[in-house]
Amino acid sequence: MRALRLAVIIGSTREGRMGEQLGHWFVEQAKRHDQLTVTVVDLADYDFPASYPAEPTPAMRSFVAQVSRADAFVVVTPEYNHSFPASLKQAIDYAYDEWQAKPVGFVSYGCRSVGLHAVDQLRTVFTALHAVTVRDTVGVDLLCGETTPLATDQLRRDARVLLDQVCWWGLTLREGRAARPYVS
Repeated sequence: MRALRLAVIIGSTREGRMGEQLGHWFVEQAKRHDQLTVTVVDLADYDFPASYPAEPTPAMRSFVAQVSRADAFVVVTPEYNHSFPASLKQAIDYAYDEWQAKPVGFVSYGCRSVGLHAVDQLRTVFTALHAVTVRDTVGVDLLCGETTPLATDQLRRDARVLLDQVCWWGLTLREGRAARPYVS
């Protein structure tokens, strides 16, 4: 069976963000999963336009191609003011059909809330795009400015559960898309 293509999307573009460190930690967890090939899609690497152009830019087309190639996604998101970053919403909106009938998992972070407000809102966005969000998440408490350890047994267990769910849904939905086209 062909490995599931997982795109780990790092959704923050802020300087000094925790998302890059957390995203790479999660990628290391995902690489231990035999059924996956993992790609990092870091939004900070894309030169997206400030306003939505009439024609897609090369950066927009490149991002959409990454989404199209993937069988499943894990979005690494901070919580900013009880929501997710504008950079992430902008990128999500560049694709549409490419998200359909694919699973999305979440690794979130924030001070005290572990980013769950952002995840709740992202579930609504991805549901509107006909994607399937998995139940369990990985949440990291930033401890309000203190250094957050990522090598805890609990976080590794949470990552394993999330990856198992993303794999199950990813394989199931890939087979379903191959058997019959998705209708929206």
